[in-house]
Amino acid sequence: MKIACIAGARPNFMKIAPILSAIKKYPKLEPILVHTGQHYDYEMSQVFFDELDIPEPDVYLGVGSGSHAVQTAKIMIAFEEIVNQYKPDIVLVVGDVNSTLACAIVGAKLWIPVAHVEAGVRSFDRTMPEEINRILTDVISDFMFTPTEIANENLRKEGIPDEKIFLVGDVMIDTMLKYKEKAKSTQILKRMGLSEGSYALMTLHRPSNVDIKENLVKILSALEAIQHRIKIVLSLHPRTKARLKEFSLESRVAKMDNLIITDPLGYLEFMGLMIDAKFILTDSGGMQTESTVLNIPCLTLRENTERPETINYGTNTLVGNDTECIIQESLKILEGKGKSGTYPSIWDGHTSDRIAEILNSLGYK
Repeated sequence: MKIACIAGARPNFMKIAPILSAIKKYPKLEPILVHTGQHYDYEMSQVFFDELDIPEPDVYLGVGSGSHAVQTAKIMIAFEEIVNQYKPDIVLVVGDVNSTLACAIVGAKLWIPVAHVEAGVRSFDRTMPEEINRILTDVISDFMFTPTEIANENLRKEGIPDEKIFLVGDVMIDTMLKYKEKAKSTQILKRMGLSEGSYALMTLHRPSNVDIKENLVKILSALEAIQHRIKIVLSLHPRTKARLKEFSLESRVAKMDNLIITDPLGYLEFMGLMIDAKFILTDSGGMQTESTVLNIPCLTLRENTERPETINYGTNTLVGNDTECIIQESLKILEGKGKSGTYPSIWDGHTSDRIAEILNSLGYK
């Protein structure tokens, strides 16, 4: 059974890696790895293939950057040709990026069953492009592999029948648990002059935070206060870097003596930093989950989350881009009052095994 496995952007690579590994345990299953090229440079793409033992893609579409419409259209056009050439039995997509939706649409319109990993995840904020991608992908998918019971319930409320829903866990946690010890052995802390618990780790890239100058300034104002109390390591996304220059905020950032700026890091070094961080500042979805499993306090710079489990019984707190809220919650953590928590038992590192077992049980030749 041929399975077209789609990866295109940085968040996809740590999700597709364990799935490919699990699928290869079954002789019946033949993965075809398709890299759309949505993220295409070394820091955003190739380093993940190198570090996570992902094989060379069978197909590289090379679509590059563009607006949501342009990128989605280019992926659809290119992927349709690949489907006609390879004739997969299933199209497997992960997450919520443009590659996810584009390839799902192509599969559905060519009557090829679509499997969506991380289905049912909802922020209920349709101003987020990812939310549109999630909803539309689930509507046209035949197999929905969900991370939590909350995701199952979201799908049921949208009219998805139970026979299409499979609770399997969070595939990102598979990768994190597999490579945790290797990540801890990197020399990233030594190289950056850091020690365990001596810094906060930060990522920032959401358009709502960085494309609006007022919002970006509010976050920088919080950092100016926090960095007097603890070092902050900011892994600088290309989008954020561009906006800092566009809004003439580079000099303001440069004046923060305890703000350490790095280019995007590979998976292992970044995970090494996360494991030993005092706390996390992020607007990423995945880091909310990872920090909860690591039992590290996380302040999410958003008004909502598609990961409610991390709020309800994990280590996550929503702070938006409210300057005072970010500062006060950071100080609480530094005073030993940060959240600790737990996480679903099904986040056990075997999500990809469950996905592969289900795929192997299907009645395809």
